[in-house]
Amino acid sequence: MDDPDQPSPSLSRRTFMTAPAAFAATQALAAPGSAGTARERSRDAEILAMGATDLAAALRRRDLSSRELMAAHLDRTDRLNPRFNAIVSRVPADHLMKAAAACDADAAAGRFRGPLHGFPHAVKDTAPTRGIRTTQGSPILRDNIPTADSLVVSRMRGAGAIFVGKSNVPEFALGSHSFNPVFGVTRNAWNPAVAAGGSTGGGAVALALRMVPLADGSDFGGSLRNPAGWNNIFGFRPSFGRVPSAPSSDVFGQTFATSGPLGRHVRDVALLLSVQAGPDPRAPFSLPDDPARFAGSLERAWKGGRIGWLGDLQGALPTEPGVMETCTHALSAFRDIGMVVEEAKLPLSAEEMWRTAVTLRFWSVGADLIGYYDDPAKRALLKPEAIYEIEGYRALTGRQVAEASEGRSRIYQAFRTLFERYDFVVLPSAQVFPFAVEERWPREIAGRAMDSYHRWMEVTLPVTMAGLPALAVPAGFGGAKNLPIGLQIVGPNHADLAVLQVGHAYEQAFPWIARSLPEPLRT
Repeated sequence: MDDPDQPSPSLSRRTFMTAPAAFAATQALAAPGSAGTARERSRDAEILAMGATDLAAALRRRDLSSRELMAAHLDRTDRLNPRFNAIVSRVPADHLMKAAAACDADAAAGRFRGPLHGFPHAVKDTAPTRGIRTTQGSPILRDNIPTADSLVVSRMRGAGAIFVGKSNVPEFALGSHSFNPVFGVTRNAWNPAVAAGGSTGGGAVALALRMVPLADGSDFGGSLRNPAGWNNIFGFRPSFGRVPSAPSSDVFGQTFATSGPLGRHVRDVALLLSVQAGPDPRAPFSLPDDPARFAGSLERAWKGGRIGWLGDLQGALPTEPGVMETCTHALSAFRDIGMVVEEAKLPLSAEEMWRTAVTLRFWSVGADLIGYYDDPAKRALLKPEAIYEIEGYRALTGRQVAEASEGRSRIYQAFRTLFERYDFVVLPSAQVFPFAVEERWPREIAGRAMDSYHRWMEVTLPVTMAGLPALAVPAGFGGAKNLPIGLQIVGPNHADLAVLQVGHAYEQAFPWIARSLPEPLRT
């Protein structure tokens, strides 16, 4: 295969839309300004308005071709990506249209590759992807082209996805603002002057702007949850072990970060989870449940169910004005589906949970990156946030790690106690609305100074420490610039399906979510 990072001047995205006998007629219809162009654009708009689950069904019925699907999404990407910078390391269009034509040939023969048959997909740039440059946003890895896929990538490829490139991330996925020295900054789908979130910022923006039908991500400190909330879509952090990580140099100690799905509808999130999830012998804690159950119906009655609202942890977490008001208003959706919403309290201090999370993050992230730090030439290329994590790791003692591990256990038990009373607990997905793209990170919130690059995302870390499933859902728009924010719906350990089911009910109670479109899609 040619270098996928080099542009191809040859074939149009529309070249493979039709069989050769009909090609000339199609080109005539597609002439600029013709009625054919209007029909083609109308067809594209129809395709791009569909959710992933509906697209998959249309492909299987052969009401839609993979070539049509690919062409519509590539046209949208060509139009909007230069402004928003969500998809990087793009694969040439002629390669993609040939791959889509092969999917159509398989479909004509009754061979469907899987639930993502013919789907254009941009893999998060932290996930090794065979044959496509995978940089993690770092100049150290600027020219890295893996020879093998990671497990989650191989599962998406095996399910029929066609990889169009990578989705942009912050360097080494550090921080919830997707900028890096290799590709630059990704801009929010709702306002390009503000941040997209991260580290799955590129995926969230590409999804919100309909450049792709689905997005994959990963999450440690809110990397799936915050960009979902900031771009008015859904992002799911699964229970630990639901989506195994492989290959991994530490299959026992790395239990913080996990891959997961994003979608414009909860059932689309569940569809991608059904592909990503499932056991793997390389991951000793991977869960054995059949992942196909996530692709089934999410309908479930919730009358009489109980929601515990954790909010800002009784004022312990500073929040930007408007965040709490927007999120508490969104709680009405739970009441509309018959649930009871009550104020809840974790029986641990926010400060204790923060200290636990920071220590264990040093231990996890620093261990991953210290090899670069030990090489002076590569150390010079690391951003300050990476050096902060590595030097924090170097300063740790074994006793500190042991005490933090015990602290993590207390966090899990604190949540477990809450779930004796509540079916789910709910928090904001971030403590601030999207901030200006020129800022690295918020230095203060509501007059309180932030002492690290990730403290403003403190609201996500107790859930990470507990290893619980959490679905980020749109909460609404607020703040001085009327920007999006989300809620985290958190369930008991391994209750991933229940979290998706209640999230689906929440979505149905709030039809404004599906009707809301970013400004570029309204013109």
